[in-house]
Amino acid sequence: MSLQLVAGFVAVSVIWIVIRSFARKGIKHLRGPPSPSFLFGHEAALFLQEDAGSLDFQWMKEYGSTWRTRGAFGTDVLMTVDPKAIQHVFQKSGYNYTKKASQNFMTEIMTGPGIISALGEDHQRHRKIMHPAFSAPQLRAFLPLFQRIADKLSEKWKGELVGSGEIELAVNKMLSRATLDVIGEAAFDYDYNALDDGERSAISKGYDNLFKDIDYNPPKAVILFRAAWDYLPVSMLKWIKYMPTRQFRRLLNLNNLFREYGKRILSEQGPSIDVERKTNSKDMMSLLIKANSSADAKTRLDDEELIAEMYSLTLAGHETTSATLSFVLYELARHPQYQERMRQEIRDARARVIARGGNAFKTEDLDSLTLSTNAIKASGETLRLHPIALGLPRVAVKDDVIPLARPVVSTTGETVTEVPVKAGQVVYASFIGYQRLTEVWGEDADVWNPDRFLHIQTEKQPANVGVFSNLLTFSAGLRACIGWKFSFIEMQAFLGELVETFQFDLPREKIEIQKGVAGVGMVPLVRGKPELGATLPLRISLASQ
Repeated sequence: MSLQLVAGFVAVSVIWIVIRSFARKGIKHLRGPPSPSFLFGHEAALFLQEDAGSLDFQWMKEYGSTWRTRGAFGTDVLMTVDPKAIQHVFQKSGYNYTKKASQNFMTEIMTGPGIISALGEDHQRHRKIMHPAFSAPQLRAFLPLFQRIADKLSEKWKGELVGSGEIELAVNKMLSRATLDVIGEAAFDYDYNALDDGERSAISKGYDNLFKDIDYNPPKAVILFRAAWDYLPVSMLKWIKYMPTRQFRRLLNLNNLFREYGKRILSEQGPSIDVERKTNSKDMMSLLIKANSSADAKTRLDDEELIAEMYSLTLAGHETTSATLSFVLYELARHPQYQERMRQEIRDARARVIARGGNAFKTEDLDSLTLSTNAIKASGETLRLHPIALGLPRVAVKDDVIPLARPVVSTTGETVTEVPVKAGQVVYASFIGYQRLTEVWGEDADVWNPDRFLHIQTEKQPANVGVFSNLLTFSAGLRACIGWKFSFIEMQAFLGELVETFQFDLPREKIEIQKGVAGVGMVPLVRGKPELGATLPLRISLASQ
């Protein structure tokens, strides 16, 4: 890789000289931390910080809600947690703020030309075709599947508890396998066999520790190399993925493996195969194929794009959900009184279901649980405090003015209420920082407290963002996560089963859970033991009746 890096450095150096020669005033009037490196700026510090969000929190306290940082090669980055600024960039500006080339290229390596990597009108085309698969009736129809897989995991843990009464395991790994089985059946009517005791599928094994392996604690040379992608032509970028690095090999192997699955699934579910079965099938891919076949020829997705949608759904549809569920159980282990309140609430709801002659929750049963003790708000608070997506960068397509809800002080002492930006300006919205703002979430914003949702009045906030509970965890606007409701109902179903059945406690050996930075996201780690991979161990026993 060294020769390629040298070539990249030379190319970037030339580009940097050009950039500097045409430097504009830009956002230099904003205060911000001094750059630790001319070459790296703050990029390496952000990627290599031990605890996700620690720098964001530090800079918020020192500079206010909006500040200037340095990107690689001397570029300026506008970093913000201001709700009005984030609302403007992500919700009100449509596609006038696009994804960084380096960010999008990495996404396309991972998922192919699907909805996550599509831009502008292409993204609209993808989203329109995929929309029927995420309608409210369709999502409600998935609840029995969620409950069945949650029950399968529950029975597996019960079996391991026979004779021992207590087990300790990495809950995130088992939940990841369970949610992979969910997305396999829900999206493609396909069994990944991730939870089975026998041989797991190659796909299931391929996802183990994926984000930790490719994005956690990268070498500085890799950080600089990826930063250079923003300045390279697309024709050159497309060859980078074939470089013989461990990370690229891991991604390409998984990508190729998934393409084999995808082609097989498409051939099995194509319009010429078992028409009657396909008419009645409710999995997402069947609905996607149906919507695609009825769309205008100009808006249809080709087979490569359909396979990419399948890969995107699998990647985004299980790991983020399982990680959030893991952190919910972790917080319940840290707050046993809240865990018991939540368990009693679920059991009371279960009793009402049985009294009416039922045997399983419906979505309205889960939604009817009170805001203070139900699974949905416990998840919401966990999404706030432990967002899997730490933040996202966006690039201004044209000159613009970004309004601020919270004015900041400039380098000359002036009050700044809006920030003019030039085309090409990078704006980084810190989701993890925004979700710690005391004026939005209260003075105890650094504390896990689901009861806060009882008294927060969103209409009194400076600006509402996101798609759920004023949170940014699922992003916002036109590029908000299309499957957020799917994920949320799934979390409700799993928590309803697991919290009612099991008691969750912290491990007997005192450990500390670290939120490790992995690209734009984070993974749970045991502090001081990164060799264990992404792991969140808890003790599990049967809950007392």
